[in-house]
Order: sequence, then structure tokens, then C-alpha cells
Amino acid sequence: MITAARVRKKLGWADIAGEIDAPLVWCVAALLGQHPMPAGQAERVCALLDLDSAVAESLQSQPSRGIDPALLADPTIYRFQEALAVYGPALKELIHEEFGDGIMSAINFKVDIARREHPDGDRVVVTFDGKFLDYRW
Repeated sequence: MITAARVRKKLGWADIAGEIDAPLVWCVAALLGQHPMPAGQAERVCALLDLDSAVAESLQSQPSRGIDPALLADPTIYRFQEALAVYGPALKELIHEEFGDGIMSAINFKVDIARREHPDGDRVVVTFDGKFLDYRW
């Protein structure tokens, strides 16, 4: 419903994120059901998109996070999996070398996306910014 309303209203995701004063990627993830949205933001989104209070209520619900296995075949999502399959072990080694024994949080976490012009074709720049969590024994 949200995606259809957004398209019908000719709004970009950034328009909606700006309207509710939320980080772009977080906003889209929330509107796709991956984060609960505070009441005020949910109500503003629904007013912007002409959606009823039942949608605002559902946007505030605690989600079951994850991804539908069928979506894993989507080419864009699959490329992220492929990139982590290839570079994940190297990133893990570099994190351990730089920070020690621990992990990058996906809870205390921000993600951003940007476009960078390049003569070979524009580049997609994805930034993961997660707190380092050291293992404590």
C-alpha cells in the first residue's frame, strides 16, 4: 500500500524521509516493514500518502525482521550477498586486526547510500557504520 501510494503521489523515498525528518535508508526500511515507526512519523507518512489510521498503526508494530527467501533471488539483493560472500572474510580479518576480537553491531548501526559519478559509469556507494562490540569474557 505504501509503495503504491508513493508512486501514485509521485513522491520519492527521499521526499518522504524529509517530510518525517528521518534518515533515508532507515525510513525506507521502516516503510517496508523492517523497523517500527514512532506514532508521529507514522501519522505524518499516512497523511502525506492519504492512507488510513490502520496503516499508521501497522507501521508502529514491532516487525519480524528478515527477508522473504524469494527476495534473495532479486539481482540487486543477490549482489549484496555476493559482495559479502567474496569480501566478508577479508572485512572480518581487517576488523579483527584494527579493533580486536569483536563484531560490528547491526543494531547500533547506520547505513547510507550515495551516487558518485565515474567515467566508466556512475558508482553506488554504500556505507555501513556500526559500533564495534568487543567480546568480553
